[in-house]
Amino acid sequence: MDDGGRESGHLMLITRERVFYGGLLGRPRERCSGAINIYVAIKGGLTLEVEGSPADQGELVVVLPNLRHTIVSDYRSVICVLIEPETVCGGVLEVLANRLSGTEGQFFAARLRAAYEQLQRQACARDIDSAAFDIMCFGEALPQRALDPRVLRAIEQICRFSGDPVTAASCAEQAGLSSSRFLHLFKQETGISFRSFRAWKRARHLLHFANQDLNLAHLAQEIGYPDSTHFSHSIRRFYGLKPRAIFSGSRDLAIYDGSGAGNSAWTQEAG
Repeated sequence: MDDGGRESGHLMLITRERVFYGGLLGRPRERCSGAINIYVAIKGGLTLEVEGSPADQGELVVVLPNLRHTIVSDYRSVICVLIEPETVCGGVLEVLANRLSGTEGQFFAARLRAAYEQLQRQACARDIDSAAFDIMCFGEALPQRALDPRVLRAIEQICRFSGDPVTAASCAEQAGLSSSRFLHLFKQETGISFRSFRAWKRARHLLHFANQDLNLAHLAQEIGYPDSTHFSHSIRRFYGLKPRAIFSGSRDLAIYDGSGAGNSAWTQEAG
């Protein structure tokens, strides 16, 4: 880990299917993540407000995917674990959320804090799969969802972030389906529309660069946003923060790429 990450204790382990974040929360604005969000207080407690529901307080709170919510912490930093919903069997996230929010909540909060402390002390293997991530966080691997190969190919294209923008029409053509049939299949398999899925993955990809000193307009274009305005609005919708605020608060963030890419375990690419 770099000196900045070691001193601050701020870190992020990111893979294709999971994220473990321990760092600044930022100002309490409404956000709407495409993944399940598991928030754990490092100190004190948390207050969660989900659209249409009464406020929830505790040391661990859970938000299912695509729900607008506001999270406030007694302490300036927080632990947050993200799980991509299309990677686990249907109903698993709801069961997990009930367990985390129930009588086992205190146990899981302690386990996630222990995982955070472990990641601060030592870098884990550079190529960590979802099962190993889940065991570290929850003590067991979550059942993996088997997606239709045609949808899997489309997801691979969406998550490549290079070349021409990925469209539903191009994915449908490759799958040998009409656009309407492909869009129906994609939502049936993933539980979300193609357009919403692509928007979330694009915003999620930003996390890989959060500690770098970059021209945000150029980054927006590289990720696939049509313009800076669209980029700013999309990121604020998903994270509750403007892109510049995310980058400003992540200067001392140690980012660990758990997908097997790169030459070192812990990377601090700023500067």
